[in-house]
Amino acid sequence: MSVTTRFSTVLVTLFFGTFLSFNVFAANDPSIKGQLRSNIQQSMNEFINRQSIDGYVYVYDAVKGSLLKLQLDKLHSGIVKKGDFYVSCADFKDQKGRKIDIDFMVRSSGKAFITTQALVHSIDGKKRKYHLEKM
Repeated sequence: MSVTTRFSTVLVTLFFGTFLSFNVFAANDPSIKGQLRSNIQQSMNEFINRQSIDGYVYVYDAVKGSLLKLQLDKLHSGIVKKGDFYVSCADFKDQKGRKIDIDFMVRSSGKAFITTQALVHSIDGKKRKYHLEKM
């Protein structure tokens, strides 16, 4: 293999390695787009609205064994697929001012998209361990 070919191979490998690792870190699958993306985000919004009581969403923190009282800050744009579910998240604030990142599990049923569960993903940037990654 010539020096030019090896150099080109290294550049291509670095480019795609960097590109792919960015997408994994950003937790976004670029193949989920258009109406599918809109439907998933709409399902999350509807779930949050249905679960809200006086502007708060209550999520059980299974690690701490407590109920979190949360106010929505913003939905994230990233969506990934884990098994039969789409997963996306949103930032909330709790009554102590902590940033709580909640993952939402969304599944399609016919033409409908249904958000089934909210999971605590991180608190103040400290990721919680759960096993969605293995689905």
